This record gives sequence, C-alpha cells and structure tokens, in this order.
Amino acid sequence: MQVSLKKYTLVLKHTFSISRESYDFQDTLIVGLTQNGKTGYGEATSNRYYKITAESMIKEIEGVMNEIEAFDFSTPDDFHQFLTQKGLSNFSICALDLAAHDLYGKILNKPLYEIWGTNLDHYPTTNYTIGIADIDTMIAKMKEKPWPIYKIKLGTDNDVHIIKELRKHTDAIFRIDANCAWTAKETIENSPQLKDLGVEFLEQPLKADDWEGMEKVMHHCVLPIIADESCIIESDVEKCGLHFNGINIKLTKCGGLTPALRMIASAKSLGLKVMVGCMTESSVGISAIAQLLPQLDYVDMDGALLLKEDIANGIQINDDGSLVFPELGGSGITLK
Repeated sequence: MQVSLKKYTLVLKHTFSISRESYDFQDTLIVGLTQNGKTGYGEATSNRYYKITAESMIKEIEGVMNEIEAFDFSTPDDFHQFLTQKGLSNFSICALDLAAHDLYGKILNKPLYEIWGTNLDHYPTTNYTIGIADIDTMIAKMKEKPWPIYKIKLGTDNDVHIIKELRKHTDAIFRIDANCAWTAKETIENSPQLKDLGVEFLEQPLKADDWEGMEKVMHHCVLPIIADESCIIESDVEKCGLHFNGINIKLTKCGGLTPALRMIASAKSLGLKVMVGCMTESSVGISAIAQLLPQLDYVDMDGALLLKEDIANGIQINDDGSLVFPELGGSGITLK
C-alpha cells in the first residue's frame, strides 16, 4: 500500500465566525492510500481548539509511514485497529481511516452505504450554516443561499433578538449552535422563545464539561439538546445518554468512520438521536459523511458549500438540498 500526504489551504466564501473564533481559510490534510491500482482518499482539517495542524498530522503519519505501507490491508476495521496502536491523534487516524474506507469500496466497486447494508430510500437533508456576524450580514447570507434548514451559530449578548430578526426573512427550520457559550440559566430561559421562533434543537449550549448544568437543562429546557463538544470519542456516548437528547459525531474528533459506526449503534441503543457534523472541509470529508446518511436523524455536511473552490468531486449537493451520489465505489472521491 502506498501513502500520499498533501496539505491544502481551503479558501472560504465568507469569514466564518463561531462563539470562540473567526477564520477565512482552513488548512486541511488529504491522505491517499493506493493498492491494486485503486486510490482511496481521506481528510482531516486543522483545528485550533484541539491544537491540531496539518503539519502535526503529516509529522505523525510520516513517523509510521513504513509500517503503514507494509500493512497487509484487507478491511478498514483491521486497519483502524492497527492505527490505534501507533500513537496517532484521532485527526490523523480519521484521515487514514476515511482513505481506507474509500479504497476498500473502490476495490469492491460498491458504495460504503451498500457495504454497510443500508440504502438511500430515506435520509436527512443537510443544514446550511450561518456563522456569527452582524444581523444584516447574516440575513444577506441566507438570501444568498436559500435553504430548507439553517444552523445558526450564536454566542452573543443578543442571541434571541438575532433569531427574531432572521425569522422575518425565511420559513426555514432553524437549529442553534452556541458552541459552549451559554450558561444553564440562559439555555433554559432562551428555549421557550426560540421554540416559538421555529427552532428545532439546541446544539452544545454549555461548556463541554458542565455536566451539572446539563442535568438542569435536561429537566427544564423545552427544546431537545444535542451534544457536540461533550461527545468526542466512543466512551463519551454513554455519559451523554443521561444529559442530552442526541449526539453530533465529528469524524475527525472520534477517529473516522470505523468508530463513528460504533457510536451510531451505541447512541441508538440508548434512544439518542444521531447527527453527524463536519468541519469546514472539502468534498473528500463530506463524501465520507454522506455514506452514513441512511443511519442518521440529522446531518451537518455543508463544509464544501462554504468554500470558494472545492478540491474534490464526490457527493453533489444541489441548490435545493437534494443529493447526487457518486457512481464510484467507496465514498466515490476523485481529486480535481
């Protein structure tokens, strides 16, 4: 098996802001795994919050490159188990795991969703994310991209007012992501007004380790609460079952599709709703998420829609939110 590593700097259409940071560019690592004349691609973005850079991932992977290339690849599960023993970050493991799945499906000439025993009869529509900005800018972004579901990033001093103003311009479903910026009191007090304004759920309103606060929220909030920063790896799912109504799985954080599949099964066994979210990534990462769609209640896979220029072909997201799945096996990814 041959390994290729390449850093890209993705340019965003607009400055993207959440409660803790803003950015115009996103560094990302694309991994290629080649075997039997087929190449699978995977991706993991840099992340300031988790102190991950494209350079740190490249250094990690290059440190075990010889072992990876000597590995007798047969299935993604075996490969993932091998990777977890090499001291790699979950972000590096994710990029390699996504590439392994894409490669595996291309070798079998089947899409991953079919390999996993699912079909495309029913799947959720992705939301489109509106980052924190002044209200006029947020409205302009909605008008630029009419969409059936918006995820609205909040974490300001006038969050309810923002939603009241945005609601005047669309009938779309709203989902709110405060990225840990609220207190339990704010969450409970804001929720009735937000529910009346057509908000479907709240994502990670409190700090990731505020389990006491989340217990209060679970008892008194009138909207469902979805965990994000509180649910990073497989072992977090069970604890979230007592404090949230659902979980948002990020492939980069958990280490790829292999653990994500187990997290989905675990969450469903606990009666939790399941969402998979994205970073601001290219169609390499987004196409991997798309293969999970039949297993999900909600999805946030708009990362490539936020870019000025994509670097890959794969899942196609149309202007009405409908999808065109690639004909290639695996995640169906080709680089441009």
